[in-house]
Amino acid sequence: MSLPYFLERVDRTYEMHSTWTHQNFGGKLPSEVFREVFREHFLTCFISDPVGVTLRDKIGIDNIAWEADYPHSDSMWPGAPEELWDVLTENNVPDADINKMTHENAMRWYSFDPFSHVTRDHATVGALRKSAEGHDVSIRALSHHQQGTRGDALHAAARGNSGSS
Repeated sequence: MSLPYFLERVDRTYEMHSTWTHQNFGGKLPSEVFREVFREHFLTCFISDPVGVTLRDKIGIDNIAWEADYPHSDSMWPGAPEELWDVLTENNVPDADINKMTHENAMRWYSFDPFSHVTRDHATVGALRKSAEGHDVSIRALSHHQQGTRGDALHAAARGNSGSS
């Protein structure tokens, strides 16, 4: 979410060069035009971004959504809620902003209300972890055999399943 830098830079560049480039944004700065388009058409997502959380007001709180990104390797799973909470509390993020970033913005952008299918009480971190009890959610590497089998399948797919090199 390095948008604040981009917005500052685009305005500086415009102010320095607009007289000879003849750029015209209808009396507005480029950042103002971008913000209008951005706020209407873009939702930014983050996994771990303490700087972005700090600068959330410069980005636009209604355009930010946190993602757990499970099961991808760059996710914070299984400690995602705790790591997010640490960033939120370090930045004194109010409940209204937390709600927007963790679920309300995504619900609005995607016109989806998960709470019409499950109660809020069943969607808390504690409730979801409780419902996963008895399921293997451990982090474990693939065995050498599994890696070889998986690698062989990927190589075969890359060769078009022809079986030849």
